[in-house]
Amino acid sequence: MRIPLPPSWPGAATVAPEDLAQIQAEFSHAYAELVQQAQGGQLTPPADRRFRADPWKANPFALFSAHLWLLSGQALNRMVDAAQVSEALRNRLRFSVMQWLEATAPTNFILTNPEVQQAIVESGGQSLARGLQNLLEDMAKGRMSQTDERNFELGRNLAATPGAVIYQNALMQVIQYAPLTDQVHARPLVIIPPCINKYYILDLQPENSFVRHAVQQGHTVFLVSWRNPLPTDTDASDRATWAQYLDDGVLQALRVASNVTRQPQVNALGFCVGGTLLASALALAHGRGERPAASLTLLTTLLDFSDTGVLDVFIDELHVQAREQQLAAGGLMSARELATTFSFLRPGELVWNYVVNNYLKGQTPPAFDLLYWNSDGTNLPGPFFTWYLRNTYLENRLCRPGQVQVAGVGLDLTSLDMPAYVYASREDHIVPWKSAYASCGLLAGPRRFVMGASGHIAGVVNPPAKNRRSYWAVPGDLAPGEQAMAADAWLDSATETAGSWWPDWYEWLQQHAGRMRKAPARLGNTRHEPLEAAPGSYVRVRAL
Repeated sequence: MRIPLPPSWPGAATVAPEDLAQIQAEFSHAYAELVQQAQGGQLTPPADRRFRADPWKANPFALFSAHLWLLSGQALNRMVDAAQVSEALRNRLRFSVMQWLEATAPTNFILTNPEVQQAIVESGGQSLARGLQNLLEDMAKGRMSQTDERNFELGRNLAATPGAVIYQNALMQVIQYAPLTDQVHARPLVIIPPCINKYYILDLQPENSFVRHAVQQGHTVFLVSWRNPLPTDTDASDRATWAQYLDDGVLQALRVASNVTRQPQVNALGFCVGGTLLASALALAHGRGERPAASLTLLTTLLDFSDTGVLDVFIDELHVQAREQQLAAGGLMSARELATTFSFLRPGELVWNYVVNNYLKGQTPPAFDLLYWNSDGTNLPGPFFTWYLRNTYLENRLCRPGQVQVAGVGLDLTSLDMPAYVYASREDHIVPWKSAYASCGLLAGPRRFVMGASGHIAGVVNPPAKNRRSYWAVPGDLAPGEQAMAADAWLDSATETAGSWWPDWYEWLQQHAGRMRKAPARLGNTRHEPLEAAPGSYVRVRAL
């Protein structure tokens, strides 16, 4: 298993002698106390949830190992905090120390994990045999199993909202969903999901499908299903560019929805990278004098890449140049490498937890729709990926009017003056909520900002029926031209509401959805006839 490390791995980082002496003294004192407690039989399980099970309490050696590991981690992190380096380098050191600590946790080894030892004894060694079988199966798949994938099937219990593919090209398919109400709003909703993952994160099972809930609110929903390019493709899909994704992807989908519904404008929604693509495409359209969207919804989206959170540790000039040399002329950024990188942002939960349970304990992971989706990644065309990497994460040029040229048009996100709904998740480690909030300082029209509890995915996929989590908002929206307050000031003035943020968005979107009219009896039209039933064929292609 390859643990990703930040680029430009640092050389020696110095710590002031007096700081180092204090850290060493504190470690020695704490270690001596730990030994004394162990000798007296006074060790109790630490607060870390990994060591709460009864076998840890009954095994003094394992309990001592757990405490020593935690103590060593504290000392290492103290040294990082005291290192005389730039803050950027300090963040890289923190990330690398975190990777090292998670990899060396005593839970990860048979000798120091009493739960694993107990499972081996109680099963007569069968747990290890099952674990070895799980490992061999995962090696054959080329990825670690995070859920029991046998329980899910696209079109049956995932991505099962009724609809049809009514358009496709080399980049994407457009799905139109069948109405679930007698009447629908005249203006359609077009959803642009991220191309870095499959779209059905927004159409999981019926009870937590964002798409289905939008259709149930009387919206005619169209959605882009991005193609998953493969190394075996022979149509130059590995050379697709950012400009093609904007014109032949996003804007073409908006055109299809407008044509089918006979509406000059649509309501457009973008999620994560899909939101970045959508905003860029609308800026391109505005630069050409076109106005295809009446409203804009951005979910956990970066437009200003000044602060990209933990992903900053992977970005520097040398890393981007290396990627450009590798991929800028063609080739694929593999789904496997992307998935590994994102998993190691939270290695304790998304990597080592499965090493222990699947391989050491021989367990089958439980069925979980979100993790099935997480394992179904997509490849990205090299030119698209390298353009995105340099112009957003490295140089942050997209948010500067005219700094980015697409098809001869300078993109200006400040030209986006339609009503906008901007959502962020408070514990998002991929799109920090303050960075998502920064979009309110770019967009020029009326803006409503809402922050939900939880993280990048769970915060978004939060159906009202479950009455889980909460969200924060302030009364009223920002008026056109009104300056957004600082993020911390916004949070201080925001009110927390229990439950899902979806109803708040429904209420906002209804204002821009147009009059009600009879639901269409058929999907598509004479120009865009149904090609196949949803979820379509593009989403079924798995990365090699």
